[in-house]
Amino acid sequence: MAGAAGTAVALYRKLRRQAPVEDPRVEELRQRLEESRTVAEEQHEEAASQEVPVDAVTEPSPEPEPSPEPEPEPAGVEDRRRALHERARAAAEEMRGDRSDGE
Repeated sequence: MAGAAGTAVALYRKLRRQAPVEDPRVEELRQRLEESRTVAEEQHEEAASQEVPVDAVTEPSPEPEPSPEPEPEPAGVEDRRRALHERARAAAEEMRGDRSDGE
């Protein structure tokens, strides 16, 4: 039993010492990675160069004209409530559609 364990340990150490075989695609992948980093840096520089320095900011444009008066609502609370309920009923009927198919 000790002999088998000793052999296994010796084999393990021998395999561990061998230099790993380098994949032929490694260099290609390293080159592509470097190219992508270069492109990313260039894009970052372009984006940063488009920023406007604080000193170069122009005066803001004048405020836009106020919109015309909204259409007047019905005067009383009851009139507003009635108008709201009429719109709600119309919307509900539109959503229900034609239910003459037996439902």
